[in-house]
Amino acid sequence: MSSSDLQTPSSIKNIALGVCGGIAAYKAVEVLRGLQRAGCVVRVAMTKRACEFVQPLTFRALSGSHVVVDDYAPDNPDPIAHITFSQTTDLLIVAPATANMIAKFANGVADDFLSSTYLACTAPVLIAPAMNTTMLEHPATQRNLQQLRADGVHIVEPDAGEMACGTIGPGRLSEPEQIVAAALKILGDSRTKDLAGERLLITVGATREEIDPVRFISNRSSGRMGFALAEAALKRGAEVTLVAGITSVNPPAGARVVSAVSAEDMSQAVAQEMAKHSVFIGTAAIADYRPVQRAGQKIKKSDKQITLTLERTPDVLSQVAASHMNGMLVVGFAAETENVVENAREKLQRKKLDAIVANDVTRADSGFDSTTNAITILTRDQKNPLELPLLSKREAADRILDVIVRLRT
Repeated sequence: MSSSDLQTPSSIKNIALGVCGGIAAYKAVEVLRGLQRAGCVVRVAMTKRACEFVQPLTFRALSGSHVVVDDYAPDNPDPIAHITFSQTTDLLIVAPATANMIAKFANGVADDFLSSTYLACTAPVLIAPAMNTTMLEHPATQRNLQQLRADGVHIVEPDAGEMACGTIGPGRLSEPEQIVAAALKILGDSRTKDLAGERLLITVGATREEIDPVRFISNRSSGRMGFALAEAALKRGAEVTLVAGITSVNPPAGARVVSAVSAEDMSQAVAQEMAKHSVFIGTAAIADYRPVQRAGQKIKKSDKQITLTLERTPDVLSQVAASHMNGMLVVGFAAETENVVENAREKLQRKKLDAIVANDVTRADSGFDSTTNAITILTRDQKNPLELPLLSKREAADRILDVIVRLRT
């Protein structure tokens, strides 16, 4: 299922994917699917040799568009496809990029559709080389790669390992998710000040609910995701206020910070700040419960069990969503351990949010105190969730902000 319908025409990223002839061509299918899951529209061009490994029909079925192999072919609907194909894209990706195609790019040879497209392309170019180790390490190939770097071409370096020919060494096509992540980073770097005029209020980190003067109830939230959102929003022209609980990382320069320790502190701080802001994002892991009574002195250890009676804390996200002051957009987070999308959708509808960001915190590479995140974004006006591949939290932040820009238009 493609998630491109979560984008507006102004925010859709159009990708041209070139596929060269090599055993790794089959991996280009996963690159295509990963880009689609990230909300991109992908059109595909193939060399004639690539068609010997994967049929154009495969890419046509998945992309929904004509796959160009030869722009002089009778079935090609566009007689100048190498111009329109290259100049209506936000990014040209070639994966796998063979030694032959790399040599053509580096030396300005334009004797087929893909090499002609490269010369006509005004968008950024990303290539993912894949070839035998000896071919990769040959001085001619290294010279060509160096020339492409000098020309501004982005390169996803090949992996090392055992290849189809039996050679062990560098030359394997990088994993599709790494190619997709590199593509999304390039697209993110090209964003304009599309949040200029917006004022974001973001809750960040963990809260602490005291049991006695030395003990408290808390959680593992580090604040990384909230601070990444703040950094990305500042870069895109927004003003940012952070209501920050306990964090293990530092806030970005340029953000205004309001400190809050407990859920009650955070509730009061948000209530005081929300009227000044146009977007609220609740990334903080606010404690759901607190002790009914806080002991005035440290509870002494004994052989007896103790019982803590807990009560609900203020539901900050629900309080903000209930007001929706002055057209404020309200975005929540759902840290889940099971039925991630289903539970997030229920929370989105119950709290009447504009959007919600869900992630599985049982994953070691996603969630609390991780530098990466694999998120799914659901919005109030769409049935299909936007499922993103594993990204750095900074890259994930830009994808969340893309959705906010779309909701605002």
